[in-house]
Amino acid sequence: MKVIDSIVAQAASISALRREIHAHPELCFEEVLTADLVARKLTEWGIPVHRGLGGTGVVGTIKGGTSERAVGLRADMDALPLQEFNTFAHASQHAGKMHACGHDGHTAMLLAAAQHLAANRTFDGTVYVIFQPAEEGGGGAREMMLDGLFDKFPMEAVFGMHNWPGMAAGQFALSPGPVMASSNEFKITIHGKGGHAALPHNNLDPLPVACQMVQAFQTIISRNIKPIEAGVISVTMIHAGAATNVIPDSCELQGTVRTFTLEVLDLIEQRMREVAEHTCAAYGARCDFEFDRNYPPTINAVAETAFARQVMADIVGAENVLKQEPTMGAEDFAYMLQAKPGAYAFIGNGDGQHREMGHGAGPCTLHNPSYDFNDELIPLGASYWVQLAEKWLATQQEKI
Repeated sequence: MKVIDSIVAQAASISALRREIHAHPELCFEEVLTADLVARKLTEWGIPVHRGLGGTGVVGTIKGGTSERAVGLRADMDALPLQEFNTFAHASQHAGKMHACGHDGHTAMLLAAAQHLAANRTFDGTVYVIFQPAEEGGGGAREMMLDGLFDKFPMEAVFGMHNWPGMAAGQFALSPGPVMASSNEFKITIHGKGGHAALPHNNLDPLPVACQMVQAFQTIISRNIKPIEAGVISVTMIHAGAATNVIPDSCELQGTVRTFTLEVLDLIEQRMREVAEHTCAAYGARCDFEFDRNYPPTINAVAETAFARQVMADIVGAENVLKQEPTMGAEDFAYMLQAKPGAYAFIGNGDGQHREMGHGAGPCTLHNPSYDFNDELIPLGASYWVQLAEKWLATQQEKI
């Protein structure tokens, strides 16, 4: 493994910053203290800082040489509304808030890279380090773009990275095409006619309608989508009634839809609406159908992915650069990849053996109260960021 010596030398101090962030988690668009810490460190290292994109976003500009070429590296900063089970020294000090997805580690790896790039500047061009708020459901990437991210900081490409529990530390995974799904939500309110449960013939019970609808939705996946395509419809909430002897007036269904392509998403939304409305009509009921598209699918560009994989192979060996198995989880870096070519990679976080005494009894998996980021990744992740930026700026754009 070829990590950069100066980054290894600073790993302990960067790890301390990571643990400070972990102990003080902030939810989406509330990352004030985290943004202050990031901006303070960048300024200490001589990096000009721009603040306020997406509310609490921070962008650092690291220039070297005279070239006008530029590349962007992105990390997310927000935590989750989750009560931490860990009790070690750097556990969350804010009840109901936790860095359970490793965004503290993502921020730390990019800070370590920024420190090295600013101290050495052995590249010709500009590296923009992007610290993004509100990935966990807030669409912070979109908000930074709406505030002019790519206008104020023009770049040829942008790259992101996420830790991946269960994959060995020292490994990366990256592949072209869709690697994370679109995230979408639906709410369907079925309107019937309530009344006494002992006299169902006098009423219009919305619950049988809801049950039929839930079952019918799964035929969209099995009978409307090509078998080689992927899609998920999960009804995760059903709300109706308040008494055992009363048929309710209405029933509400909510859930999520995940796809890797917008074409499949269009089909699912259309068919869900048709199934909902026609099922209600068959029973003499009616419904209100709401479908909200949140994050688009995360789709890695072919050329940029190949370039990044080679950088990884130079660091850890080709045998440790794995094929990236697509996941139905979602990621708002997708918005940036719609606007700029780039790639979103996974870096192995291990199986949890790195956790200190006092960790929770649960597994070290994403969004779990017993999770903790593996600080051993900081030199590796930062070395990848540095070498990716340096090699990108050293390569003729037309050859990439």
